[in-house]
Amino acid sequence: MRRMPSILMMIALFAGFGAFLIYPIWLTVSDAFVHTDASGDSSFTVYHITAVFSDPMLRAGLLNAFGIAIGTTLLCFIMALPLAVLNANYEFPGKSIFGALVLIPLILPPFVGAIGLHHLLGRTGTVNSILADLGITEMLINWGWLDPSAAAGIDFIGTGGFWAIVVVEALHLYPILYLNATAALANLDPTLDEAAVNLGASRWKRFRQITLPLIRPGLFAGATIVFIWSFTELGTPLMFDYQVVTPVQIFNGIKEMEASKQPYALTAVMLFAAVMFYVVGKLIFGGKAYAMYSKASIQATTQRLSLLPGLAASALFGLVIFLAILPHLGVILTSVSNVGDWYNSALPGSYTLDHYGTALGHDLATGSIRNSLFYASIAVVVDLIVGLMIGYIVVRTKLFGRSLLDALAMLPLAVPGLVMAFGFVAMSLRWPFADGAPLAGLVDVLGADPNPALLLIIAYAVRRLPYVVRATVAGLEQTSGELEEAARNLGATPIRAVRTIIIPLIMANLIAGALLAFSFAMLEVSDSLILAQRRGDYPITKAIYELFARLGDGQHIASAMGVWGMALLGVTLIGASLMMGKRMGAIFRV
Repeated sequence: MRRMPSILMMIALFAGFGAFLIYPIWLTVSDAFVHTDASGDSSFTVYHITAVFSDPMLRAGLLNAFGIAIGTTLLCFIMALPLAVLNANYEFPGKSIFGALVLIPLILPPFVGAIGLHHLLGRTGTVNSILADLGITEMLINWGWLDPSAAAGIDFIGTGGFWAIVVVEALHLYPILYLNATAALANLDPTLDEAAVNLGASRWKRFRQITLPLIRPGLFAGATIVFIWSFTELGTPLMFDYQVVTPVQIFNGIKEMEASKQPYALTAVMLFAAVMFYVVGKLIFGGKAYAMYSKASIQATTQRLSLLPGLAASALFGLVIFLAILPHLGVILTSVSNVGDWYNSALPGSYTLDHYGTALGHDLATGSIRNSLFYASIAVVVDLIVGLMIGYIVVRTKLFGRSLLDALAMLPLAVPGLVMAFGFVAMSLRWPFADGAPLAGLVDVLGADPNPALLLIIAYAVRRLPYVVRATVAGLEQTSGELEEAARNLGATPIRAVRTIIIPLIMANLIAGALLAFSFAMLEVSDSLILAQRRGDYPITKAIYELFARLGDGQHIASAMGVWGMALLGVTLIGASLMMGKRMGAIFRV
């Protein structure tokens, strides 16, 4: 009888995942293979899929998206792996401070950082002004390395938009790979390395033949998140006006969903590509993971570097952190500069704090902040309830299917957010939400009177559920079930045992997961840009996107809103990091 509540919970959870995770994905995929004739009859077809590959622009968009993902992942490896090795194995000046600062890029969505990059890399921005003042631009033109038109400023954004997107996304995402690599390195058994030292293996040989194979699963887990995230990133290409890339092409086709199958086909191709990349990567990089015979029998010790190597390690951390915060600095400077006073100069000509007041008083800004708080708060409550149920079933029970339940909970990390958002739009066009259906009017995205609030809450909850689940599972695995069992033996109901025993013991993990879920939901990009089509429903990120395109003070107000978002995410990430420590890397893992 004690198993019955857990069985009922698992059935309810599977039903929820079926309705709000599998069904939206299925709608997207199935509609890509459906042809409807004039009489309304439907039949199977692959025409829409083949049309994607026969269209030169759509084909180029897929190649560009793939190139951005490859470039971003490789650049993240180059930045994150050396830092993780230094942090795990050595002591050097400022290590604890750098360990906290290295997470700073996570506090700002890359598409907001693109605002700062416009001012830093634009024709009249900081970099061009410095190059002109030093005479470097003129020298490169005289040498024939630049076109004479570059005298008015090198067009880094226009001609180098692809690489600008890669750099911006890598500077934002490398902490995810860093967290996974650091966690993997912390779990290594130091006796293996010591044995190799005794056998005369060099430092590089030990790293290549022992360390790298053992941490490969952790590296693959982080790289998977980075690759899929950058492959499907919508906001950054939009801010750089980079149109020939699949996520932007899907975004531009949303309005055609009722009349054309092309958006469905393009989204299905993106989903298949993401899954294929994951499977191939798993077979190549994760298929031959080397396992240790047991957990480390002794705790790994770190080596204190001498003065010069220690300063070099600190300098490497400082350089990466400096490059990573450049977009953030650009956003902050834009938010405090007067309109038109950052033009052909390295820094703004004058400063003001008025944009922060405007950001809190502007009707679009205040409405979007209120909406985001509402959507994110309810989504986090849902995630806490569902996450606690999933964590309990996975860790405390032996029910058949609990592994599948855990996999479904983590699926939103592997499924592109753009695909999920597109699937929710497709849901709003189907029974029971279509015209004349029992729930018509409850959810609407593309109609004359949109009402996407419920879908936005569900989308936020589904997309951020993995953070709460992983944090809950980590907490339950570190607490004994004996106290709960004793309470049950004394007559406590299952709900009371959870409320009085389990929740207090894992409260720090629940808070950490909830903070991350809330913060990332507040600044969710794909769902916000696609599902909110009316100004009154805009979340913060959609408002920032709209304000950025507004003439005059639009970019300054958008930057001020971005700074408020940075402050929110900064506080929550620091809090979550303090509560979970090195276990925080498990939250960003497929």
